[in-house]
Formats: sequence, C-alpha cells, structure tokens
Amino acid sequence: MATLDRLGDTVDTAHGIAERSRELWHGRVLATANDASRLCLLACGRDDLSGICQWLTRDLDFSFATLIVEELAQGEWSLVYVFYKGAASPSVHVTLHLGVGASSVPSLVGLVHGPSFDWHEREAEDLFGLRFEGHPRLGEFVLHEDWPEGINPMRRNFNGKERFGPRTREPEWDPQTVVAAVGAFTMPIGPVFSDFAESAHFLLETVGEDVIRTIPRFFYKYRGVEKIAEGQMADRALLLAERFSGIAAFAHGLAFCQAVETICGVSVPPRARALRTALAELERLRSHAAVITGICNSTALVVAASQAALIEESLIRLSCDITGHRYLFGAVALGGVSFDLGDEDCSRLTNRTAEVAERLRDLFHMLRYSSSFLDRLEEVGIVAESYARSYGLVGPIARASGVARDVRKLFPYAAYDSVEFSVSLEHEGDGYARLRVLFEEAAQSAAIIRRVLSLPPAGPVGVGHVPLRAGAALAAVEAPMGAAFHWLRLDGDGSVVRYHVTPPSFANWHGFHIAAENFAFQDFPIILASFGLSNAECDR
Repeated sequence: MATLDRLGDTVDTAHGIAERSRELWHGRVLATANDASRLCLLACGRDDLSGICQWLTRDLDFSFATLIVEELAQGEWSLVYVFYKGAASPSVHVTLHLGVGASSVPSLVGLVHGPSFDWHEREAEDLFGLRFEGHPRLGEFVLHEDWPEGINPMRRNFNGKERFGPRTREPEWDPQTVVAAVGAFTMPIGPVFSDFAESAHFLLETVGEDVIRTIPRFFYKYRGVEKIAEGQMADRALLLAERFSGIAAFAHGLAFCQAVETICGVSVPPRARALRTALAELERLRSHAAVITGICNSTALVVAASQAALIEESLIRLSCDITGHRYLFGAVALGGVSFDLGDEDCSRLTNRTAEVAERLRDLFHMLRYSSSFLDRLEEVGIVAESYARSYGLVGPIARASGVARDVRKLFPYAAYDSVEFSVSLEHEGDGYARLRVLFEEAAQSAAIIRRVLSLPPAGPVGVGHVPLRAGAALAAVEAPMGAAFHWLRLDGDGSVVRYHVTPPSFANWHGFHIAAENFAFQDFPIILASFGLSNAECDR
C-alpha cells in the first residue's frame, strides 16, 4: 500500500492520475485513461482500495459520488467507486473485483477522508448481503426490522414474485443513542406526517431545548425500483426512472436516457438537446418554487406561503399546457424528446417563466426585509463547507455552503455547453443562504429557458428508433436538488441487467443531521423545509 502521508499531488488529468497511480502502487493498479471523455479507470485489489480512495479524496480533493455493486453471473462481485471534482477534472472510477465465494470487502468508513461512504455501504449490505469489514453500524437501514434476515432483494436469486413470511420473531428498532446525561430524553418525529409529506422518522436526542443528536430513518416505502427494472426493455425501464420521484421526474428520466444513449452510441439532435435543457430548467424552476413555499410555510408566513404556492401552481399548469403532464412525465424519450415545440409554444414558455421570475423577485424583496422571517433562518441550520464536502452534499444545499459544484458545468449535457450561466454560490451555510441560492437559481432557470428558446436549432427532436446493444454507462444530471447519478447495464437484446440510481436526496439526507444538531427544537421544521428534500426519492 502506498504511504498515507499527504503526498501533495496536483495531477488533474485522466492520464496524469493514471500514471501517478501506477507509480504509487508499483504497478498493482490497472489504469486506463481518456482525456477526451475525461474518464480515468482504476482497478485494484482489496488491500489497496482504502489507500487509493484516500489518495483521491484527501490528496487530490475528489468527492465520492456513488458506489455501484454488481453481482456477476459466475458468483463474483464488481464494486465501482465513482469520484468527481471540478469542471477541469476527470471523473475517476475505482473498480474492486471479488472472486467466487467472496462476500466481504473492507469498509472505507473511518479509513478514508470523509464519511460519505457510510450510507452507500449500509445500503449495499442490506440489499446485496455484502459485509463491509470494520463498518461501525450495519443492518436495519433500507430493510427494516420486519424484513426476514438473510433475504437480500437485489441478489440474483431473489424472486420478488414469491411471498415470504415475516420474521418468526419481531424485533423492535433500537437506535444507538449516545446522550446519557441526567434528564436526557429522545423526541420522535414521524414517520407519519400530515399533508402530502412522505414517511420519515427523526429521533432527536436532547437534554433541554437544544437538539444534541439527530437520528434519521427512511425507507418506510422501499419500492425496489432497481430490482423491478431488471429484465425490462430499456424503453419500459424509462417509465420507472421518471416515476419514482415526482419532484424530479424529467431529470431522472433524462439521466436514464443519457445512459442508454451512451451505451448505444446515439447522438441526440441539437433541437432535442435545446428542448431538453428548457424542460429541465422548467422543472427546476417549479421545484425551487415548491421548496420556497415550504420554507415560508414552516415560518408561519401564511401570505408569503400562499404567494409562493400560487407561483408553483402556475408553473405546474404551464408544464401541463406545454407538455401534456403537470410533472413532465413522458416528455423525454430515448434519443431526444417525445414532441416538438412550435414558435408559439416557445414564446409562451419564455414569457410565462419570465413573469414567474419577476414574481419571485418581488417575493424575495419582501422576505429579505421581514425581520421576523430572517430571525428564523439566519444563523440557523448551519452546514459548514468542510462538512458539505466531507459528506458529499450536492445541489443548492452544497452551494449554500460554499461548494461550487454543478453537474451542468462539470459534465455539460443537453445544451448546457452552449448556454452561459453562473453557479449560484453562498458561504454562510444557514437556512437563509439556502433560500438565497433557491431564488438565484430560479431566476437563472428562466434566463436559460429564454436563451435556449430564443433561436432554437432547426431539425428533428429525436433520432427515431434507438438500436439497443449490450454495454454499461454512468450518466449524471443536475436534478433540481443536486447531482443525480444513474448507472445502467444493458444486455444484447436491450434489456436491463443492472440499474442503480443515486438521487440527490440520498446524499443530502445523509448530511441533514449536521444542520439539525445544536439548534432548538422549534428550529427543526424550518431546517427541514430549507433542505427541500424528497423522502420518496430516497426510498426508491
């Protein structure tokens, strides 16, 4: 293993990382690189895994994106650790191959800089039965206590059509509490909420009014989207991709399509790329309006919440008028989009979103001078930049904490490489910083729509039939609440062999406890609203 002392490496190209890894690990790492596609592939043994990942995260300042686990046909395993960094840097995939009969892998939690591996390892342990040696708390994560032991739904031999009985014994969930002071108690919130909120449970540990520790629990409605997708033809699996998250249906559908198009070598026509960009920004604008509504509602500003809700509803109706669906279902298609927009539709979309942006500017102007509103957000729910980086937070939450990372800039897709826009950035990391980023990005979305639709390219909006073939690809998009990663492997007939999604809510819920801890009980719902995350998206 290479030394774990700080190496001071500054290599920042795919070939540079590949060459340096061969030097450090004396040829034990198989490295291939493509600077044109900005991709570096490293393959290592289990003894070198933690050293390589620590080198990437600590010395080269890469962030961990996702863990892709595949059970191969011969009883072997493939684990791919994906890392990314900045607009000038490549993405790096570290592959660990486990032979027949292997069922354990070294845990990177505690060994590698940052805790971002934690939830990914816990998820893989639950769904595949892999053991991560040295992980401090495995089990009872995705699969709750009523799930039978030893049955892992993502294994090849699992048959979701067969019924299986509950555990013979019904254990209770027993979280690891840490506060032991005199007078300490735990306050449960959820899992049942009023209104349309999905199920989630938060256990708040406290001695008085301040929350000392937050223990979140999700996956009450685990749906097995990735398992259901297996064996489906790619066009059918697209229906799953765009339906497990209503707040980001277009973004997830787009990521799935991009993975298929990469596998099949399909080049999307320029007009389709422009329309994809406009619809992605329409979804972002609507999603941000919804989060702003939630923040205003959490602070009991009834009038402001009503105004924001009206803006959100106007965008939902606009989506329906333009695409035929309020949440853009069916808008994206393999090889393009499913419909064209005429000049009148383009003008209507541009004008209406510009009007919405003006209404949002007026709303922000009123909110920023409301002292009672600011008192509930400023210096509340702080996530420092160091925590945002170490937990791998994404989207507006990360950008409010000074992490200038946006997939639209890092790995441009659709027509983002031809559209000028800046990454909204704040540094305070509190609720008000997150609110400002939402308003700034909403204004940018309207501007991007105007730019791509002012003179959209002529031509077709799709390639027609997409000839499916075997292969694998990772696609990334900037969903409304952050980076979404979709890994897809297709068989020769175009059916799905493996599909894995890492949505932004999965990454950001992992770091939510940082914002909630060391603040008062009454701040909790406001902090919760300022994150604007989806439980259903996490419970895929």
